[in-house]
Amino acid sequence: MDAEFWNQRYGTQQYIYGETPNAFVAEIASQIPAGPVLCLAEGEGRNAVHLATLGHPVTAVDQSAAGLAKARRLASARGVEIETVLTDLENFTIEPGVWSGIVATFAHLPPAIRRQVHAQAVRGLRSGGVFVLEAYTPAQLAFDTGGPKSPELLMTLPGLRAELAGLELLVGREIEREVIEGNGHTGRGAVVQILARRNE
Repeated sequence: MDAEFWNQRYGTQQYIYGETPNAFVAEIASQIPAGPVLCLAEGEGRNAVHLATLGHPVTAVDQSAAGLAKARRLASARGVEIETVLTDLENFTIEPGVWSGIVATFAHLPPAIRRQVHAQAVRGLRSGGVFVLEAYTPAQLAFDTGGPKSPELLMTLPGLRAELAGLELLVGREIEREVIEGNGHTGRGAVVQILARRNE
């Protein structure tokens, strides 16, 4: 799922994953401290724009130029500004100690890259900052409602606990829920949700 794949997917007027934020992001947004937020694999911008409307300076990172163009368009429609960075996460460096929040929803990366990104995310948070994640678990393979078909790209709570060592898990759960996010994610899904805080 390289940049060409995502440019083709996002290359329509329709917002494939909708224009409203991920439900978990919306649920915990009030727990993100004031300050800058980094949205990883942000696609068409739904989370970034929502958080910008709440007053956060937001940087959205994605490898799809088409997705980020739609993110900027959505921000303009909502009367906010976001910064966008066009790159893949393998080559993106998260600046240490800077972010009040780092958000990754359905950012399904190869394991080695995922571990690298999550380690950088832990270091990237300022004291009191939080990391927010929702992703599909291996149980999602029983559903035909979105997400990758390769088991290695899916995530588990024990695996994420290890990858996010050093953060306090405020929320850590594997659940089934109705995921209604545009046409891209629609129906019953098996997900893991993380809200983790850096206390040092």
